[in-house]
Amino acid sequence: MEITDFISKKRLGIGLAVIAVIVLYIIAHFIVLAFTPVKYTLTQGTALERGSILDRNGKPLALQVSFYHLFANPTQISDAERVSGILAPLLGMPQAEIAELLTIPDRQFVYIKKKMDESEYDIVSRAIDEQKLTGLSFEQVMGRMYPENALASQLVGFMGDDGTGLAGIEYSMQHILMPQTAEEQTGIIHGKNVYLTIDANLQYKLEQIARESMAQTHAESMMILAAEAKTGEILSYISLPASNLNTYPSSSAAEKADRPAMSAYEPGSVFKIFSVASFIDTNSISETDTFVCDGVYDIHTTNGEHVRITCLDHHGTETPRDALRFSCNDALAQMSERIDSEQFIEKIRAFGFGERTGIELPGETPGSVKSVGDRLWSGRSKPTISIGQEISVSALQMIQAASAFANAGIPIKPTVISRITDYNGNTEYEHTPVYKERVISPYTADYIRSCMLSTAESGTGSRAARGDINIGVKTGTAQMADTERGGYSETDFLSNCIALFPIEDPQIILYIVIEKAQGETYSGRIVAPVIGEAADVIIDHLGIQRGGTSSFAHSGLITVNREPELTLTDTVPDFTGMSKRSVLPLLERDDIRVIMHGDGWVTAQSPAPGTPVTENMVIELTFN
Repeated sequence: MEITDFISKKRLGIGLAVIAVIVLYIIAHFIVLAFTPVKYTLTQGTALERGSILDRNGKPLALQVSFYHLFANPTQISDAERVSGILAPLLGMPQAEIAELLTIPDRQFVYIKKKMDESEYDIVSRAIDEQKLTGLSFEQVMGRMYPENALASQLVGFMGDDGTGLAGIEYSMQHILMPQTAEEQTGIIHGKNVYLTIDANLQYKLEQIARESMAQTHAESMMILAAEAKTGEILSYISLPASNLNTYPSSSAAEKADRPAMSAYEPGSVFKIFSVASFIDTNSISETDTFVCDGVYDIHTTNGEHVRITCLDHHGTETPRDALRFSCNDALAQMSERIDSEQFIEKIRAFGFGERTGIELPGETPGSVKSVGDRLWSGRSKPTISIGQEISVSALQMIQAASAFANAGIPIKPTVISRITDYNGNTEYEHTPVYKERVISPYTADYIRSCMLSTAESGTGSRAARGDINIGVKTGTAQMADTERGGYSETDFLSNCIALFPIEDPQIILYIVIEKAQGETYSGRIVAPVIGEAADVIIDHLGIQRGGTSSFAHSGLITVNREPELTLTDTVPDFTGMSKRSVLPLLERDDIRVIMHGDGWVTAQSPAPGTPVTENMVIELTFN
């Protein structure tokens, strides 16, 4: 009997048999897969390797590494207690937490632990194999490791899980660090390596000083910038509090804040060096003019405004040098009467205030400089700006502006990028100094430096003075804005100090800001000592020559005392007392080999002075 004309019992039986075989094959294959440990393997193709971030000497600050995410398919795990018991001690996680993840109903995918490093991956992977655990897999991802944790964290920045920079150099140099690919490229494609200008060892030493200072003053935040005066290269970039880049997502907003670039604030009396430079350079005043401070600047303008600015003391008769030395508000306000408002603002802008420096960092603030035509311009604006209020600046702008005093009146653009190399170490970019338009004459620059030296020797910055090197400073303490009630706070102060040294021919610009210190807030007492301590560290670290200090009275001509030029002829000279910097030229010679130990000045040498120089001689120098 047939069911239809086409379907017979025989044909139906054959069809059902075929279907049964197929079903049995699928079931058998599924059983094999279910009991076979699954391990993630990378597919062949194009792999992108992000470039590294290093300090100026090649010390790694950000490196690409492989991380592993461990995930599970709970539907393939029959004994969650056993599996979780094995994994818990290996992962450093509570067994109950793992067991809960492995027993989520109707879930085929759940992460157990993310960002395991190579060593942890090896241990867990071996245990999965040996214990024949099923339903567990690894996902390999390329991530970032920051070997120095919080060191210069706002400068280095952070890379997110998707390989995109989120802050700092990781963000601004994304197009350099991350390789650009074409469709036909395969294999590993490398990004460029970015060498920063900072010296990681110096950065560490200065961060220690900064943390101690914050603890002593109970300050809310702190900044330290140290830059080479002749190149604009930032040697140390500190903003505290700072985040550990390896745990960046859990950091607070205060720890992530890049204050040197993004924070705009009123600098207070530190700004007076730029005001006096403007007055002197425009011939509005001379260095021999005198002004009488009676403790208050009190005038009525022609349009009926009453301007009253108090001073910390009754300084009596003062020259511009005295006014800077004692940080006199009254005298500075009187000086401001002698310069045209438009001319004054033009000079301030020429120093670089009111616009971004253009440094290679994201989110840089331009600060703010009023224009004479602004609706908020008043009769008190010019004298108030002259003492560092009614104007906002950034720490980077202060470094750039002060560089004019070190470079005969020409500011230099700050930078945090030393060089960029390809994967093989070939240099593709190397920083060269970028000089801006002259803002003041060499004469004015020399005069302001001499005034800064006077401030360190017998003025408000005396606690920064060093006994064996001439350092010039200017201190400032500014009331901070009261963001809740308006006006100025009675309790919150910003204390800052800028320094140049050696003052005769500055090599270093050092700027320190302490924000919202508790108790003592006067900059001369809490920042100037830190300037001195940090200067000592920088001098020793860089091997800057020390010597007896001498008076630096301005005469319009400055004689720079340098170490005698090193010569190596027939016999080995006596290197004792020479700085490391002064003997570096020996490294360029190919007829001898020089081995150096330590930093500072030569305390021992081999061979002894007077030894005949021979080809391929080895000279060993010890510095302390």
